Amino acid sequence: MTRKSAIAAGIAASLSLGLIFGAAAAAGAEDYPSRPITMIVPLAPGGSTDTLGRIMAQAMRTTLGQTVVVENVAGAAGTIGVTRAERAEPDGYTVLWGMWGTNVANGAIYSLDFDFLKDFEPVALVATQPFLIDARKTMPANNLQELVAWLKANTDKATMGTSGVGSPSHVAGVLMENLVGVKWQMISYRSAGLATQDLLAGITDIQLDTPAVSLPHVKSGDLKAYAVTAKDRIAVAPDIPTTDEAGLPGFYFSFWHAMWAPKGTPKPIIAKLNAAIVTALDDPDTRKKLTDLAQVIYPREQQTPEGLHAFQKAEIEKWWPIIKAAGIKAE
Repeated sequence: MTRKSAIAAGIAASLSLGLIFGAAAAAGAEDYPSRPITMIVPLAPGGSTDTLGRIMAQAMRTTLGQTVVVENVAGAAGTIGVTRAERAEPDGYTVLWGMWGTNVANGAIYSLDFDFLKDFEPVALVATQPFLIDARKTMPANNLQELVAWLKANTDKATMGTSGVGSPSHVAGVLMENLVGVKWQMISYRSAGLATQDLLAGITDIQLDTPAVSLPHVKSGDLKAYAVTAKDRIAVAPDIPTTDEAGLPGFYFSFWHAMWAPKGTPKPIIAKLNAAIVTALDDPDTRKKLTDLAQVIYPREQQTPEGLHAFQKAEIEKWWPIIKAAGIKAE
């Protein structure tokens, strides 16, 4: 065989293999999903990320025709679970339910072996939410201005629970410290749910967390809420003032949730996963569950894989310099 004919034979073989693998991938995507899907939630049960992930997992099964099983893989502010998802088989049977902290902030805090934008396939951008500034029910302050005064008078003993180093609650806490002009002790937990348990017990003093986590306790009288970190009041708690109204103008903070799949997951499978999320977000019952937790659902044009990629890229460019300037580091 001449060198030229050998090269031609090699090219032909490569093309044949490509066609075979392409046909196999297409066939697999056509049958997808044929078994349950695992949704990795990279935080412990009880926080808003877990709550929202379970709502979406339940809603997606109708379109997919398969159960979506939530697996909580907590640790290191979500980096363990995100790494698990990044290393999973790209067959559509493992997806990642993540958020601003796990898929933006952690890249500025931890040394990771992957790239958020290059090593995941974006599926869909779902919803965003503000925080509540709340405190133990025995806190003497009755409004935000009194709380700020109490913090300034008790900097040596004031404590704030967070859901981990670099988590949204931690970053928001640092931004609040900078705005108030004093520092207090940050106590890291493995999830917002665990942090809230100690706030309810009076072990910690204050917290920045989502309405999904704290609002039921505020309504029951077990926690005090002073403000929502947004420009507008939230529909599910219209009596709670905004930070502008309560005396901490300009202090806004919200964070979002989305879904990704491992890099290399076939596009037809990504399309099916995206369709399941879009259909779920169009469902009135699912929408109500989300809006009852103070979620703002993104418009349809941002729910695409391309929309999520562009949004996440912009968030990384915005927040990494802020987080690094604040000196937030992994413990």
